[in-house]
Amino acid sequence: MRRSGPGRGVSDIGRLRAARESVLLWFAPAKVQEEGTTPDYRFSLANERTFLAWIRTALALIGGGFAVDQFLTDLSHWARASLAVALLAAGVACTLRAVNHWVRCERAMRLGTNLPVSRFPAVLAVVVAVLSVAMVAVVLFGWAG
Repeated sequence: MRRSGPGRGVSDIGRLRAARESVLLWFAPAKVQEEGTTPDYRFSLANERTFLAWIRTALALIGGGFAVDQFLTDLSHWARASLAVALLAAGVACTLRAVNHWVRCERAMRLGTNLPVSRFPAVLAVVVAVLSVAMVAVVLFGWAG
């Protein structure tokens, strides 16, 4: 069981420091290049293309959030706002995930370790599926006019 407050375990503090260092690397790609050895440039470029795919996904989610807010005006304010905010939040999460994954993969390639794994794609898929079902309900039941 985790303790909170001043008696937090060392592992909690270590995790916070590791998270802070990870975020700092987002803004210091030259520091990432100082680690390990340079991988085949094709792998770095593939990593960058994956980053850009995540960014495109984030932009689509953000655009969908704005579209829901602007075009589903017949929905109650709270229903419209809930759907829009959920899509916008998913877009923000996707954006942050993109840069974090890019740095983690680049470091792993340079250090010759396994590429990082994550539950984020599954979580994002579930969020999008739930929001899609909600949108289908809005269309089928005519809640949007």
